[in-house]
Amino acid sequence: MFLLRAETLRPVPVYKKVGVTAGFEPAGGGFAQYVRVMDWIVERGVEKIPDGVPFEVAAFVEPVNTCLKAVEQCDPQPHDVVLVQGQGPIGLIFTMLLKLRGCTIVATDTIPSRLALSKQCGAAFTLNPLEEDVTARIGELTTGRGADIVFVATAAKGLVGEAIRSSRPGAKIMLFAQTSDKERIEFSGASICVGERSLLGSYSASVDLQAESAGWYSAGISPSAF
Repeated sequence: MFLLRAETLRPVPVYKKVGVTAGFEPAGGGFAQYVRVMDWIVERGVEKIPDGVPFEVAAFVEPVNTCLKAVEQCDPQPHDVVLVQGQGPIGLIFTMLLKLRGCTIVATDTIPSRLALSKQCGAAFTLNPLEEDVTARIGELTTGRGADIVFVATAAKGLVGEAIRSSRPGAKIMLFAQTSDKERIEFSGASICVGERSLLGSYSASVDLQAESAGWYSAGISPSAF
């Protein structure tokens, strides 16, 4: 049994301090008898799990929400070529959400089993950066144009530079896995300024997208849908 205790706190200063944050700082404790939940989250962000939906499926509402928030920022259009770097659980969610938007997805990972899953989730092309030059291959697939959007869904060294090189002028690059203050990223300022690329960041879930995110499992969305 889980007991929710609402606290009267202003939403803006405590936006990223809900009690179930992913371990980046002490914030109330996730696997605990009591979890800190602000009153505005109780009012606007709590969704009842429908009958027949197992907990392990319902638990994906939060990661789907975080990914959906990043996708909304980038506003992908049908037929956009989107590079998703990393096909762990988060990268695969990005692949599924982007497939639903009608995008052509190029997914990268160094683990063959993840690339196989990526195909099931909607990726049109899968690349292993240990075996081929991702930037050159993106160029071939887009007749030299480059990707319209890049989601950096893993924190491996050098991926932001690869994202810039693999994207077209005017592209959007979403940094999603760069959560460490110790990580330093270097790239040419001209690649952003002269290339007119937009460098974006997204972190955590949005209370405004909770109901929509919960709707994915209600609709039975799964890799088999693709």
